[in-house]
Amino acid sequence: MRTPRELLMASKAFIQEDQRRSWIETGFTLAGIIVLLSATFVETYLPVRIALSCLCALFYVRMFIIYHDYQHNAILQGSAVARWVMKAFGIFILAPQTIWKRSHDHHHTHNSKLTMHGIGSYPTISKARYKTLTRAEKRLYLINRHPLTVIFGYFTLFIYWLNVKSFFQSPRKHMDSLLALVLHVAGAFAVYYFFGITTLIVSWVLPFFLAYFMGSYLFYCQHNFPGAKFAENHDWRYDHAAMESTSFMEMPKVMHWFTGNIGYHHVHHLNSRIPFYRLPEAYQSMPELWDAPKTSWSPIEMWRCFRLKLWDPERNTMITLSQAE
Repeated sequence: MRTPRELLMASKAFIQEDQRRSWIETGFTLAGIIVLLSATFVETYLPVRIALSCLCALFYVRMFIIYHDYQHNAILQGSAVARWVMKAFGIFILAPQTIWKRSHDHHHTHNSKLTMHGIGSYPTISKARYKTLTRAEKRLYLINRHPLTVIFGYFTLFIYWLNVKSFFQSPRKHMDSLLALVLHVAGAFAVYYFFGITTLIVSWVLPFFLAYFMGSYLFYCQHNFPGAKFAENHDWRYDHAAMESTSFMEMPKVMHWFTGNIGYHHVHHLNSRIPFYRLPEAYQSMPELWDAPKTSWSPIEMWRCFRLKLWDPERNTMITLSQAE
């Protein structure tokens, strides 16, 4: 069995992209969004429109992973067309490039470190640290990890954290956050003005809401699950964070497709330069990755992940608030 460092070296065999495939995957996904989103505006049987809206949300998720891979320099580098397409999509999806890349790069270099700040991730601290917090600090910490914060990621993470907060903290650096907010609100108003409240909900709010819920939960559960390991800064290692603190999310093949294979999250954290369509190939080639911690979309599994609040170094595991007493 190879060590984590040896696996990291072995993973470099999969970082070469097939640029033709990258463009096909990107073009097909964008075309799917355009067709499905347009179809939701057609006045027809409401359940059909809702179904199309839900399918559009899945395409949003898939395109977001493609955008995410581009920001990792895994695909389509050096293309002026790709640069403008991705900038535009980042604005549209409320994840402007400046704030998304900075915070997500921070996540990859600090994944599973104990922190109160949670830049690019959800804050996680030890039981002992939690007991030293003031009542207000405890409340804020628990709000940041609350299931409703994840479920309503459309408002909490994407509208507020990635745009409102980033712009007000650094206006000059994050003008694209302001642009994303203005265009998003203008788009919503235009849909309401020309098509009415039903279309606003079905064609605008619902696909964004579902996509952001899925994305927020994927991001949460793949690092906050029973068995996840956390460490103080001085004990942290990149390879161990990928192998022991990041999960493989079990789901049907069709959902792996819609989520851009991000369920192979431990492989992605082992080497973020691997294109999303090569993650299964990398996984299959390295048997050491097959025993990764597992998560899923099961409601029971979601409940188990949401209950976890603190790291207990004595038990070497994440615990609930009741277990901390």
